[in-house]
Amino acid sequence: MPDDVRGALVQRVSTRHDGPLDVTWLTVRAPKLPLGRIRLHWETASHSGWNVTAHLGLATTEVHLASWPAAPDDWPRLVRPTLHEVTGLCAALAFATDALDLSNRLTEV
Repeated sequence: MPDDVRGALVQRVSTRHDGPLDVTWLTVRAPKLPLGRIRLHWETASHSGWNVTAHLGLATTEVHLASWPAAPDDWPRLVRPTLHEVTGLCAALAFATDALDLSNRLTEV
């Protein structure tokens, strides 16, 4: 990672089991994670591979989502299933929340 970067924001997770992760760099001065977004951070592991961590943005905070210590060089393939499931769950929850808000507004009319 470049020196002024603290991680990468996951933009899209391929639905293919061996598909890519589309990310953008997050600088040290980046604001907190938006709701439902995932930040990845990786660094060289002490013996071999990569130490990879993922954080998830919630409404008021960020939480540690997962860690993959000493992941192999093809670690994006290893973490993709978890990221795909979490992004799908967050999208479903956002949709359900919007539908509930709309329903509540319509009952007030």
